[in-house]
Amino acid sequence: MPLSHLLLALAVVFVWGTNFVVIKWGLAELPPYLFATLRFALSAFPLVFFIARPAVPWRTLAAFGVLLGAGQFGLLFHAMQADISPGLASLVIQAQVFFTIGLAMALRSERPRAVQAVALALAVAGMAWIGAHTDSGALSVTGLALVLCAAFAWALANTVARSAGRVDMLAFMVWSSLFATAALAAISVVVEGPQRGLAAVAATSWAGWGAVAWQALGNTLFGYGAWNWLLARHPAATVAPAALLVPVFGLGASALLLGEALPGWKLGATALVIAGLALNTLASRPRPAPARPALAPEDPR
Repeated sequence: MPLSHLLLALAVVFVWGTNFVVIKWGLAELPPYLFATLRFALSAFPLVFFIARPAVPWRTLAAFGVLLGAGQFGLLFHAMQADISPGLASLVIQAQVFFTIGLAMALRSERPRAVQAVALALAVAGMAWIGAHTDSGALSVTGLALVLCAAFAWALANTVARSAGRVDMLAFMVWSSLFATAALAAISVVVEGPQRGLAAVAATSWAGWGAVAWQALGNTLFGYGAWNWLLARHPAATVAPAALLVPVFGLGASALLLGEALPGWKLGATALVIAGLALNTLASRPRPAPARPALAPEDPR
């Protein structure tokens, strides 16, 4: 991979990791489902008027949008409002990798490698270590459960995206964001109430709107667009390892900018989860093709 492409991959995972701090800043001014609604609305408009709809069924766009919007980000924002710290959220959400593998096994009869079972065991041990510290002030049982549910919704969204085949992912994100916006807006009205939403929008500062814009333009359009641009030019096994830095950047940014404590148990759990993710990444590399036996020289007689 050329240096410029490597730097682009690092820029993407830096944006994705530090984005958890930006989410926390946005939640200080906006209720979670309204915040997520605005994020996906800005991801869709005005680009939906200039980018052609990808050649996939409407139901695929709808399923992906609802799962990613209301499922992943709605639940994640809800949890991050008061029930889990940004750094831990950036780590726990990585459970989506193993949920995605489990769904592939169940729906496509894919068989995991033995190494992937070891990777899963390491990640589960890390998550269990996190779960044993729900009284630490960094997270609650509710927060852990909500983020794990968000990770499962992300895995379901991955499965839907995989079924769409090779499509323009930027167009796919823009058009599916319409359905994410509609679903989140309905949840916001029911759960948070229209009056609270209108009051929050009226009182939101430029910093709050900046957090919304960063969610849409930086995290969604730049992040997913650049990542898929890289995947189109390099093998997934070359690009994917960079994603291991997302929780590293997430924990580091939260500690630096929000003063999140990093006690030994949190660092130990992080090491286990990242080790599991790294091992799974190595196991996911394609097996080398068996070498062909050399042909015996022809008898010159």
